[in-house]
Amino acid sequence: MAKYSEKAGDKVKETMHEMKEGKLKSGSGKKVTSKKQAIAIGLSEARKEGAKVPKKD
Repeated sequence: MAKYSEKAGDKVKETMHEMKEGKLKSGSGKKVTSKKQAIAIGLSEARKEGAKVPKKD
């Protein structure tokens, strides 16, 4: 299992909360309804902020 930093975990938690509220949008502007997609967005945002997140495969 990949190890993620605490900052990355917080970012994923934040995006999951946004998804549940219906405020999370994908790159194309559509509403995100998938948990997997919300996690991917959270990790991507954490990666951009410099958090310790393993590379994409």
